[in-house]
Amino acid sequence: MLNFCSIGGVHAYPCLVSILQLWLTFAPVADKTAAYFHISLETVNWLSMVYLLISIPFGLVATWVLDSVGLRCAVVLSAWLNMVGSITRMFSVLKFLSLGSQSYWYLFIGQCFCALGQPLIIFSPTKLAALWFPDHQRATANMIASMSNPLGILIANLLSPALAPEGKHIPLMLGIYAVPAVTACALATLGIHEKVPPTPPSASATNSNSQPFFTGLKMLLRNKPYIILAVCFGGGIGMFTCFSALLEQILCEKGYSNTSRFRHQAIMLAITSSLFGFFGFAIYPIAMELAVECSYPVGEGTSTGLIFVASQIEGVILMILLQALTVHVSEDPFSTCTLDKDGALDWTTPVLVLAGLCSGMACFYVIFFHTDYKRLRAETISADLVKAEDTATTDVPES
Repeated sequence: MLNFCSIGGVHAYPCLVSILQLWLTFAPVADKTAAYFHISLETVNWLSMVYLLISIPFGLVATWVLDSVGLRCAVVLSAWLNMVGSITRMFSVLKFLSLGSQSYWYLFIGQCFCALGQPLIIFSPTKLAALWFPDHQRATANMIASMSNPLGILIANLLSPALAPEGKHIPLMLGIYAVPAVTACALATLGIHEKVPPTPPSASATNSNSQPFFTGLKMLLRNKPYIILAVCFGGGIGMFTCFSALLEQILCEKGYSNTSRFRHQAIMLAITSSLFGFFGFAIYPIAMELAVECSYPVGEGTSTGLIFVASQIEGVILMILLQALTVHVSEDPFSTCTLDKDGALDWTTPVLVLAGLCSGMACFYVIFFHTDYKRLRAETISADLVKAEDTATTDVPES
């Protein structure tokens, strides 16, 4: 039975979910947001893309904080940045503070604060599992923490359209999203007291010999299996990030709104999306554990963090590429997009390119990725040594 409450995991989990809610606040209602703030869809997309851009440089800082300063500091700092960002975003709808283009900049700055907090919490599940759980519970603990990612995405995609069916409801949406961010900050600050347990739960936690930060980075860049994992799995995260941010714009051109106008196709759409998420996120916690196993004794924060940095780079490239591949359609009777000044956007080619990249990376990973489980092997050797020492001590006769 996982002892999740005793480590403050119950307080860290809302931070994970809240971070991902704020990231995708505007993506499911991109056209409504653009109409309310009088900006283009490309400008709205920057509210999601800024997460990727900030995570690239700050991701390296986050890995250092996790492996050098500690898990508690990372979670609490992330929660505070998340709260400050969510409150700053609300300034955009206060008429006496925001005038003209200033409204958008409050949104953008708020998203920047939230984006600074994202790497600190997103990189933490493997560190949490390694420090607080024995080896037979690590994968489960990592899975529970990692599943906050799809949960946050699910809540955002359900909540935003429900809260903002029209542009005039954007202020209400921003206010409601600030509530879990403030709550998570209070829980993290008051509920998480220690960065490590009083008794190490495993041999690797007992004999923690993680490499220094920069030494670990050099080791990772020379580790062929890790590079393959970072490129392929990081690419998968980048594709999912890109797809999640652009999904509403892709579907509205095909006649779908946030209430599914083509109801006879809603079931097929739901099944397809569910399969995409099921197979996409099933590998998520496993790949995080695999990153630690193939890179040991590099710190868990560094090994998983670098994969996310790679995923953000690939995600930025994909978002720019896919938007560049769209084509304006002068007349489209099926489009439900509210912004039609230049005509609807045809996303057929970008979606085909995305599907081709997914298939290519999956095949490349299956063919070329091979590795040993270095951490498990080190723990087995350590356990055997301890057992041998105990046996030798027992066999020595008393004088």
